[in-house]
Amino acid sequence: MSRKRWLALIAVAMLLVASAAMNVATATIFSESTAWGMPGGNQWEETIVERGEDGSGFIALLDVNGVIQDNGETGWLQTSSYNHRLLLSQLEHAAKDPAVEGIVLRVNTPGGGVVESAEIHEKIIEAQEEYGKPVFVSMGSMAASGGYYIAAPATQIVASPQTITGSIGVIMESINVAELAENYGVKVNTIKSGPYKDIMSATREMTEEDRAILQALIDESYDEFVAVIANGRGMAEDEVRRLADGRIYSGAQALELNLVDQLGSLDDTIAAMKDYLGADYSVVQYESSLGFSQLFSMSVNRMLSSEDELAGLHRLLAEHRSPTLKYLYTN
Repeated sequence: MSRKRWLALIAVAMLLVASAAMNVATATIFSESTAWGMPGGNQWEETIVERGEDGSGFIALLDVNGVIQDNGETGWLQTSSYNHRLLLSQLEHAAKDPAVEGIVLRVNTPGGGVVESAEIHEKIIEAQEEYGKPVFVSMGSMAASGGYYIAAPATQIVASPQTITGSIGVIMESINVAELAENYGVKVNTIKSGPYKDIMSATREMTEEDRAILQALIDESYDEFVAVIANGRGMAEDEVRRLADGRIYSGAQALELNLVDQLGSLDDTIAAMKDYLGADYSVVQYESSLGFSQLFSMSVNRMLSSEDELAGLHRLLAEHRSPTLKYLYTN
């Protein structure tokens, strides 16, 4: 290992010690903070981004930005811009808060995990049906696959004409390196309890039986996706299936196909929400609170991202070692 890398690792270790000491020192200081959050330190702040004339209530503005996946990162080593557990807690808080009259969800994502998308979907349904809160979705540059899945039950969906949406379907992928391993004389010894225990293994070819088992899983999740859209958009199931062949649509095309309600920006979505509610409420954005731990995480990521090829390789292998069902647009 180079001297430069050794120095970087020593610096990181020193920062870790400093971070631990700082977390202990600041825990009491921030215990009385008005920021909302969850156990574990994930916090957000409510910031008024647009003042309205009616002071009796608020419109909550939340962001879904990045790949929808629960990577379990809740502490100072969080590396993803999307935090699944934080988003769920924000949705729940907005639904239960009596001061919140409506929720605007800004969606900018290619989709992600089937389970995570379903969890967001359930929170949106809960906000609407149990707490009577309308949920409007403002689509950003991309709201595809799982991004459309979570938008489907919204009271209204607003997209930009250039938004990339659609990609309705399910995908599961893995890498097969069996031939490459054979060429390099690599042998893999596998001891398993059943013939399908190593299904989608990277070190053996997929059989027709394997494919049939996995296709059944795909079909089951696809049927769920179709049902979500049919229920959310009030469309016939066969009409949804005609559109849900995996292709992407522009926002303008989606409007013609009844996949969105109108074209416009985030500001247009907020204005539409105010019209729907019949009041000029202030808009409150839920923003992540950047404390010392988050700033520390950003610094560490910058230090390691330029050189750590092994970390990148590890992430790639980890992603394909345990293939999962995804509502995800990939290009």
